[in-house]
Amino acid sequence: MAANDSISIRMRGLSTRFQNMSEFTHFDERGRAVMVDVADKDDTRRIAVASGRIHMLPDTLARILGGQAAKGDVLGIARIAAIQATKRTAELIPLCHPIALTKVGVEFSHDADGPWIACTVTAETVGKTGVEMEALTGVSVALLTIYDMCKAVDRGMHMDDIRLLEKQGGRSGHWRATSVGDT
Repeated sequence: MAANDSISIRMRGLSTRFQNMSEFTHFDERGRAVMVDVADKDDTRRIAVASGRIHMLPDTLARILGGQAAKGDVLGIARIAAIQATKRTAELIPLCHPIALTKVGVEFSHDADGPWIACTVTAETVGKTGVEMEALTGVSVALLTIYDMCKAVDRGMHMDDIRLLEKQGGRSGHWRATSVGDT
């Protein structure tokens, strides 16, 4: 395939054509998947913050917050799961670089306005590539852990709004989401 040729990707019946594969860092000039070469990048301090929510029945939230879940300390276990997931991201996401994380923080919150729990993960490193995927993976696994620990009483839980909130470091500098749907 020549560099000018387009690549078609079919997902759920929708067809998308990409005329310029150089926009996608994980594809070479022939459209093949590659791991990005970061050898020439400088080591810089890198931070990523991601968040997401899990919605549930009010009774499920009350059980979690009251420490009455049958499987134990739901948020404590979800915190450990998030940290473990950040450290194993390269094993789960095929083209991610293994990263030596220097710090991972996990916070949970809820609001009286609705029966949901929000999770925010902050991942940090000093290295050649960012930690956005680590933060996003941590959030996802924390929320999945909450689901797993509470599914016996609430199979209708659902997760949403999993997204990057902020990233710092590297060539692209500092980026912060200003509203839902920022890119």
